[in-house]
Amino acid sequence: MISVMKTTCCSILFLVLFHFCRAGHHDGLWIRYTKTDNPALLQQYRRAFPVIHIQGGSPTLDLARTELQQGLRTILGQPVDTAGSFMSIGIIAGAGKQVQELLPSEDFTQLGKEGFVIRQAGNRLVISANTDAGILYGVYHFLRLLQTQQPVPLATVKSSPKIQHRILNHWDNLNRYVERGYSGISIWNWHTLPDYIDQRYIDYARANAAIGINGTVLTNVNANALVLTRPYLEKVAALAKVFRPYGIRVYLTARFSAPIEIGGLKTADPLDADVQAWWKTKAKEIYDIIPDFGGFLVKANSEGQPGPQNYKRTHADGANMLADAVAPFGGIVMWRAFVYTNETPEDRFKQAYNEFKPLDGQFRNNVLVQVKNGPIDFQPREPFSPLFGAMPKTPLMMEFQVTQEYLGQGTHLLYEAQMFKEALEADTWQKGKGSTVARVIDGSLHQYKMTGIAGVANIGNDANWTGHPFGQANWYTFGRLAWDHELSATAIADEWIKQSFGNHKTTVNAVRNIMLASYPALVNYMTPLGLHHIMGTGHHYGPAPWVSNAGRADWNPVYYHQADTVGIGFNRTATGSNALAQYAPQVRQLYENINTCPEAYLLWFHHVPWQHKMRSGRTLWEELCHDYYAGVDAVKTIRQQWQGLKGLVDEERFSQVSMLLDIQVKEATWWRDACLLYFGQFSRRPLPTGYEQPDKTLEYYQQLRFPYAPGNGQ
Repeated sequence: MISVMKTTCCSILFLVLFHFCRAGHHDGLWIRYTKTDNPALLQQYRRAFPVIHIQGGSPTLDLARTELQQGLRTILGQPVDTAGSFMSIGIIAGAGKQVQELLPSEDFTQLGKEGFVIRQAGNRLVISANTDAGILYGVYHFLRLLQTQQPVPLATVKSSPKIQHRILNHWDNLNRYVERGYSGISIWNWHTLPDYIDQRYIDYARANAAIGINGTVLTNVNANALVLTRPYLEKVAALAKVFRPYGIRVYLTARFSAPIEIGGLKTADPLDADVQAWWKTKAKEIYDIIPDFGGFLVKANSEGQPGPQNYKRTHADGANMLADAVAPFGGIVMWRAFVYTNETPEDRFKQAYNEFKPLDGQFRNNVLVQVKNGPIDFQPREPFSPLFGAMPKTPLMMEFQVTQEYLGQGTHLLYEAQMFKEALEADTWQKGKGSTVARVIDGSLHQYKMTGIAGVANIGNDANWTGHPFGQANWYTFGRLAWDHELSATAIADEWIKQSFGNHKTTVNAVRNIMLASYPALVNYMTPLGLHHIMGTGHHYGPAPWVSNAGRADWNPVYYHQADTVGIGFNRTATGSNALAQYAPQVRQLYENINTCPEAYLLWFHHVPWQHKMRSGRTLWEELCHDYYAGVDAVKTIRQQWQGLKGLVDEERFSQVSMLLDIQVKEATWWRDACLLYFGQFSRRPLPTGYEQPDKTLEYYQQLRFPYAPGNGQ
């Protein structure tokens, strides 16, 4: 880890202390420590942890010491002694040999560079690791155990990240507009950087380090070459200085045409010697300013972005050119696989596979190909991308979307852990049963030497960071799953609830039920049975399955649902687009048979007759109606459960969530009624008996316009 000047560290520590004094319910996130409200447990903690001793000194260890001191002071409700000797009762933390010798049976080689162990050794609790960063992660985990009121003596914890590069992707522009952002403008104030360091930058670093995130891409994948100029690099360096002690590296998006736009060249051809030299010179300049710069994220030849195909070169040609530029400095390149041609393909589902599968094994060893969890675009439910089962010679990294572009945006309560887990636990069958997507991206299936996972951030400058208070849970979830993808959705929910709302049993149980019910509810009222991409064009806000006049066929919802008087759904079997051929035979066989295909993905892979008998005994039309109404009913139940928490949740957040749930019920009803009125034209069947009739016409919904919906720049 690159060290920083002591004066810088002291200024950061002052700001950290200031944070502890000012943090409230909304902006403290999961690092908002509170006094233990269990009297018996509080006494146990006070007896067990009267003294803390951190062996060694560095900017990172200084932060760990301050975090531990202030966290314990708040949790215990009294000061703790930080002047105790090495052998004092209490907590000893350190990465050196002297601390490790307190745990003689521990194999520290298994911990790697970031792992840690927390273990009782006589009358002391020992937090140890191989690096200072590991100590900081261990301290945060220890404080999490206390926040969630684990009894003492604490059980031994030995934890190492399963994935090396755990990165937030900010789709933030230099003008502070956040593409697909629903929580205000960007937190990066480029105008006042590098001289003004906002407290939020420190809070951001603390929150990320506490959940194990170790990298951040500061800029939008639709890149602006100006960020690679020296004035902006100096601003980036100021952020890197703040993040460095927390173990967080900064990355930037590289606009492929930068050699032309800011370099004065006439071409950006990756095989051109002058272009290659320009990027090597630019990389050296960046590393001179930011010695621990992480590398580049690149979106190329997709949605109008320039790329190597402009010069009849491959994605590998483009990625390798940049990889060669950053390799001498230890940098990496993350090359996105979200691509589709300028010509309308036979099936957009197949595009990424068609372009990248032939390139397997052709990328440099410091290139990660970044693949979205599904084959289309962050839909409420997608089958796993077939690329995860197709590139054994190329390290693939997962790209999840934490921000809710297609998931109700900033107004819907949605806990994304179950959606992430579905993708991670999907079996590619590439090397037999158990070849899960998680084993692909953590490197264990193909012995990748480099691994990564990215999450498109939902962070903005709103008072509570994420707009919707429950959006914080998704940021938290991404970090925890990036560290350990084996954690369950329930376990992560419990951690976040207890750190955010306290340990009151009634509150924990109710909020957990709300969170776990939110994802199946949203899928039902938006895109049940495998419907996908039927959102409003451009802004993706609200339903618009009728849109058919966008600039190209695969921008239109009608392209994806293909409803007609016979049935509905996209035929991707051998009699249709044959996209299923991109999967392993076992996966293909499961999905291609309409009777064995999981109903959650039915309309992804089949054009299904309206009268098709579902497993419930209902026809497809009846099942579609059932799911849409069940989704709305579930949100109403969630709203009712939240109302039962009045007095148990602070008034401000209770009121915020109550108002947002009112909006969500209205919008879920809008989704249900608009979609069923539209699809009913094709099914030629009425709503089944007993269902509430829509109170508006299809024409009413079709004329709705949202020119200033957030997140789309209009």
